[in-house]
Amino acid sequence: MATWEQLGDEQFVSMTTFRRDGTPVPTTVWVARDGDDLVVTTMDGTGKVKRLRRTPRVELVPSSRTGQVAAGETPVAAEGVVFDDGAGLDRLRSLLVEKYGLLARTMMLAQKVTGKEPKRVGIRLRRAA
Repeated sequence: MATWEQLGDEQFVSMTTFRRDGTPVPTTVWVARDGDDLVVTTMDGTGKVKRLRRTPRVELVPSSRTGQVAAGETPVAAEGVVFDDGAGLDRLRSLLVEKYGLLARTMMLAQKVTGKEPKRVGIRLRRAA
């Protein structure tokens, strides 16, 4: 079972948000540590952003790139808050580049060069009380 601290070191994490009726919706994301919090980025307007704006409940578990979770892994409860301020997004980009290096730089550059740079938001994740 992964701890909160270990989640920040994972390459990929399955982040589960919840629909109004309680149905879980897992999504594989990159994750970076920002102090005691974890942060991820996604495109604005995605389902997970809409769900988080309705309810901050999140569950996190280490996963593969394709979202496969190892048998016996127990999700860690968290609360997510969406942010889109410039300084926060700059910090998030810098944390992702620090952790993922060339892969993150390449992805960001490709989006910029192709003109397909989507409006991105950040999600700040805090361990649930």
